[in-house]
Amino acid sequence: MDATLPLLILVIPLAMFLLLGLFGNKMSHPLAGTLGTLGMGTTLVLAYTVAFTYFFSGDPMFIAENGDRLQHVVFDQTWLAFTQNLVIKLGFLLDPISAMMLVVITTISFMVHLYSMGYMRDHHGVYEHGFQRFYAFLSLFSFSMLGLVVATNIFQMYIFWELVGASSYLLIGFYYTKPSAVSASKKAFIVTRFADLGFLIGILVLSFYTQTFNFVEFTSAPVSGLADTYQVSIATSEGIRNIFATAAAPTFMGASVLTWALVLVFMGGMGKSAMMPLHIWLPDAMEGPTPVSALIHAATMVVAGVYLVARLFPLYLMETAALDIITVVGAVTAFYAAMVACAQIDIKRVLAFSTISQIAFMMVSLGVARPDFHEGLGYMASMFHLFTHAMFKALLFLGAGALIHAVGSNDYTAMHGLRKHMPVTHWTFLIGCLAIAGIIPFSGFFSKDEILSSCLGNSTFVYIWMSAVAALTAFYMFRLYYLIFWWKEHETPAGHHAPHDQPWTMTLPLVILAAVSCVAGFIPFGNFVSWNGEPYDFMAHFDWSVAAVSLAVAVLAIALATVMYRKENQLPAKFKNAMPALWRWCHHRFYWDELYMFITHKIIFGLVCKPIAWFDRHIIDGSMDAMAAVTNKASEEIKPLQSGQIQFYVWIYLVGALLLGGITAICLL
Repeated sequence: MDATLPLLILVIPLAMFLLLGLFGNKMSHPLAGTLGTLGMGTTLVLAYTVAFTYFFSGDPMFIAENGDRLQHVVFDQTWLAFTQNLVIKLGFLLDPISAMMLVVITTISFMVHLYSMGYMRDHHGVYEHGFQRFYAFLSLFSFSMLGLVVATNIFQMYIFWELVGASSYLLIGFYYTKPSAVSASKKAFIVTRFADLGFLIGILVLSFYTQTFNFVEFTSAPVSGLADTYQVSIATSEGIRNIFATAAAPTFMGASVLTWALVLVFMGGMGKSAMMPLHIWLPDAMEGPTPVSALIHAATMVVAGVYLVARLFPLYLMETAALDIITVVGAVTAFYAAMVACAQIDIKRVLAFSTISQIAFMMVSLGVARPDFHEGLGYMASMFHLFTHAMFKALLFLGAGALIHAVGSNDYTAMHGLRKHMPVTHWTFLIGCLAIAGIIPFSGFFSKDEILSSCLGNSTFVYIWMSAVAALTAFYMFRLYYLIFWWKEHETPAGHHAPHDQPWTMTLPLVILAAVSCVAGFIPFGNFVSWNGEPYDFMAHFDWSVAAVSLAVAVLAIALATVMYRKENQLPAKFKNAMPALWRWCHHRFYWDELYMFITHKIIFGLVCKPIAWFDRHIIDGSMDAMAAVTNKASEEIKPLQSGQIQFYVWIYLVGALLLGGITAICLL
């Protein structure tokens, strides 16, 4: 493939960031928004062209003779060369998951750019302060995320990984005059930087033992010196080959170095994807504009951790202990987030915890994936759910933005009975709820049930656990739906306009994403994305018994939500009073924020930093001050020696000479 189109996919968003960032203030608001949207629209067309060429052209550079999809390095330029082997390159890697992510990122980003043209101005058409800056930051984020998913090596991924963190910091803290937004942006930045430290250490360990950074070499050649003897099949340019790692592998604290490296790499993914206990930043990140929530915290940035594990999946197969850790972390996070979402009042925070739960679903799917069960079904199911979730979760977040824009509040208690006033938002939001609940024929039904099937093939307990999470998902989403659009209708205050659907720039993305959520489940996803590049007909292996059970569970959960929340009644209050402790813990997110505040302020700052600061001020600084005081005192005492009297100098000289002569005489005797 010619490098022009792939290069433009990266260059255009970067150019728009520089243009709007440097000259945006000299443009009108509509011009800046139009340029940003057109730039992202052009990138969308180019990304679709590249992805469709990869999947459908049948070119031998993309498709092997046996039908396997190959990894293709479009370009790879050397940036830094430390040694002959340790060379950092900047390039463009095209394979099934990077091509899929090009489609996801550009689609959601373009929808957000278009949506923001209406959202970032009030009902009188007045644009928000910093509108041009907002579009510059959107372009920077899109560039960073695109560079991350097409990276040819893990160090290039890390560079763009940090750029994603920086741009998300800027977008979350867009309302920089609002203390809560500033606090949320700092919280997101600090938590993810802490996680990224583990990611960096993992990269260094991997590169030290393998002498490479390149993904192609990680996943298609023997990785010597890392793992105990283990046979695993990995896709290569020649087909499927058996990989044997050396038996004499280095270990640390009872585990192989590869296990430690992969767990540390996963730590970076935990931070970006908000897995417990590094999840605390995501709910607070809702302080940013709602389009930012749709772009960063629904479809792109938060799936970076899932993408990272998927990119290195052949390595994870060599150390299944790391996959077991991913499964446990994902399962616990999914259940926790679903419980918390059931008790939130802020609609964006409900969707935030829903995102945490769904990302954890994808992590669990990767954790239970094994080649010996339906040829790595869990890997394909995770990528499939990543794709479908991006569409319907962006739909839900943008729908929430339309509601907030119309009502002026994030609190669902101010939104009852809006179905009559906002029909387009109502129906599109309902489609999003049906998709995430896993109701046939919407997209979430197919991807979610593939994940449950992969869980059942690995562990019955994990299957039951994740089925419970799916039931909670259906319950809290329809709780949210009924409380917003049904329950009871608020009377419009005198002198105010009744809530209504938003301008076409906001409703068109809702309609498009709703349409995609209706049909995406019928995409033969396994034909495009599989763990070894071999086409996989997942519908031929679709377990209808698992699907029937999960569908029945989802319907029962929706029925319960309907009974409790469709009309105003006392059941929610009775449930809350019956289990006040559980409701209180869920409402307060199981006090994770309070725990972090206690650890940081009371223990780290109070018991560790405060004594260190006292030691620094009183002992270190005191010692330096004492030395200075002694020096000053000594200088004051010897100052009379510099009297300027020649007779005194001669007397001192003679006394010194006599003393020196006496000492010499004593030494000679």
